[in-house]
Amino acid sequence: MIRVLLADDMKLFRAALKHLLERQPDFEVVAEVFCGDQIVPVALERRPDVAVIDIEMPGQDGLTAAAQLRERLPSCRTLILTAFGSPANLRRALGSEAGGFLSKDVSPEALAEAIRQVAAGIRVVDPNVAAAALTLPPNPLTPREIEVLRLSANGSPAKQIAVELFISTATVRNYLSSIVAKLNARTQVDAVRIATDAGWI
Repeated sequence: MIRVLLADDMKLFRAALKHLLERQPDFEVVAEVFCGDQIVPVALERRPDVAVIDIEMPGQDGLTAAAQLRERLPSCRTLILTAFGSPANLRRALGSEAGGFLSKDVSPEALAEAIRQVAAGIRVVDPNVAAAALTLPPNPLTPREIEVLRLSANGSPAKQIAVELFISTATVRNYLSSIVAKLNARTQVDAVRIATDAGWI
């Protein structure tokens, strides 16, 4: 019997997922949580074999919780099940040693089989997201440009970035212009979106 923990903040989705899994003869849903902060404590108490975790959750995101779960309860494997199947999230999931990464539009049969494979120690990755990650162009930004864009993404104005990086405000503006051009972005906000989606910042 595969013991499963479900972590998703959408009550209706979680209930449907539980119903689906409990129809399988080899699954037992031993816990449900709606908040990322609950994943590790509940898993330590209930000892699931597989935790099926959403990324976007209140309290703490699912990928951070998955990494903590890997440290605190190595016997529990994780399967990230998300509507945010970007290459950047895939890389983060693999970095946290998640056993699987699937989009929420997967079929019920494929999800059940993925949980079985993850429980058996086989890594499962959504082929569409994997293909997107493989075809992603290399990061065209320099380390300094990444630093500037990351600070800009956090809401820091050019003057504050200049102080933090010990460069002039004009240099910061030059970096931001270069970043927008390199990423073929329309605006600085668009450049942040492109770099975030690609996992470069």
